[in-house]
Amino acid sequence: MPVDLSGPLMSAFKKAKREFEKAIKNGDMETAGKKAMECARILRQLSKYDEFNRESYLQKAKKWDAIGRDIEAGRYGVKRKSRPMREGRRNTGGAAGAGEEGEEEADQFRRYVEGLITRSSVRWGDIGGLDEVKRLMMETVVISALQRPSSIQPWKGILLFGPPGTGKTLLASAAAGSLKATFFSVKASSVLSKYFGESTKIISALYSVARERAPSIVFIDEVDALTTKRSGEQSEASRRMLSTLLTELDGFQDKGSDLLVMTLAATNTPWDLDEAVLSRFQRRVYVPLPDEKAAKEIIRINTRGLDIRKLDLNAIAEESVRRLYSGRDIKNLCQEAVWNMIREENRDLHKLAELPYEKLKRRSLRTRPLEMRDFEAAFRKIKSPLTRRDVERYERWAEQFGG
Repeated sequence: MPVDLSGPLMSAFKKAKREFEKAIKNGDMETAGKKAMECARILRQLSKYDEFNRESYLQKAKKWDAIGRDIEAGRYGVKRKSRPMREGRRNTGGAAGAGEEGEEEADQFRRYVEGLITRSSVRWGDIGGLDEVKRLMMETVVISALQRPSSIQPWKGILLFGPPGTGKTLLASAAAGSLKATFFSVKASSVLSKYFGESTKIISALYSVARERAPSIVFIDEVDALTTKRSGEQSEASRRMLSTLLTELDGFQDKGSDLLVMTLAATNTPWDLDEAVLSRFQRRVYVPLPDEKAAKEIIRINTRGLDIRKLDLNAIAEESVRRLYSGRDIKNLCQEAVWNMIREENRDLHKLAELPYEKLKRRSLRTRPLEMRDFEAAFRKIKSPLTRRDVERYERWAEQFGG
């Protein structure tokens, strides 16, 4: 499948256009002329990858060629100096107007992507267990900031795979939080669109903004929904979207750059991923169910502020492992045990719902030390969706494709 470079090329065009406008503002007409011709070259390249906007791109390329020639000949006027795109519209029968609409649309996608940005407050100590996985990711984060030989590069793509609820999202959040990086938390539903071509433009905008806001971590959850194996039944829009994602994962725009744009992707079904996608993730890391040591850490994290001296943490952890609990299941177990204690100590708690909020703030919740019977009651309610066969399938895949 040919690689679709429309996303990176559009980013390059916008960069050249900004440099053109800056040169005009500073009166540097020599640089402005070069940037105008560069814009024209990029637009002609773009026309090869986007058949639906081909004519628009070619018309815009002609306009930028004309601007470059005008600058070279000293004919570039004051009016066109401040608003070259609108002046061009008068001479191209509306073709430039279509181009401007395309740029406005690109800006809309950028604003949409900026809405996915968040700052993470999660730290590595907030994650119980997963020592080997955390070590790998911590090393990558550290290397990304250190002065180093050019041959030593941090991983740009890490795939986290494993059963649901094992902490894949927490790991991505901790990586962003520790680095104080711009964190793009992307669900498959945030990218997929029913309108032709929009998914491709969202992905292009996503990585364009990520480069501008570097250091950045792009976390794609449920990546399998975007990158299932290609087949003859796959739509043209899906193929274009996948091609754009592959190009961005290749780091087309980042060659020779010190910018850190790390892509972390998570999936519960790694066997459904397209082979080309797998090859772009240099590290594929298995995030397993917690062992007994990790289970104890997760219990401690989720019972902070409570008296747990009466608990047999070893017994709770051992039973959690036997029941194939994920980290999320253990968190739910702790919450259920805590609520068992709360209801027992505050039997009329629901009746206080009649009071206004300000009066409730002046009251205190009664608590007692957590006891084993609280967890015994919780074990009866928390069920794991996994079977031993499911776990073995993950382990086989990790053995064959992980690393």
